[in-house]
Amino acid sequence: MNQLGENNSDPRYHTARIKAMLNDVTKHLREDVTRVNDPRAQALFETSAQVLQGLVKAYEHFETQAEPAWK
Repeated sequence: MNQLGENNSDPRYHTARIKAMLNDVTKHLREDVTRVNDPRAQALFETSAQVLQGLVKAYEHFETQAEPAWK
């Protein structure tokens, strides 16, 4: 992260970066589901991806103030 970003006080800047990272990990997890043969590992990776997508949705709700808690 560049210095401008580190000092940026706008939470939307930071939520956008975190969402991008979470989406990257989610994509990686879902790709790995197809790369491994162990059903338990596949379930773990898919469950992890689903949890991370829930976090992305929470960040989106924060950004759009879609939930009363974020208003």
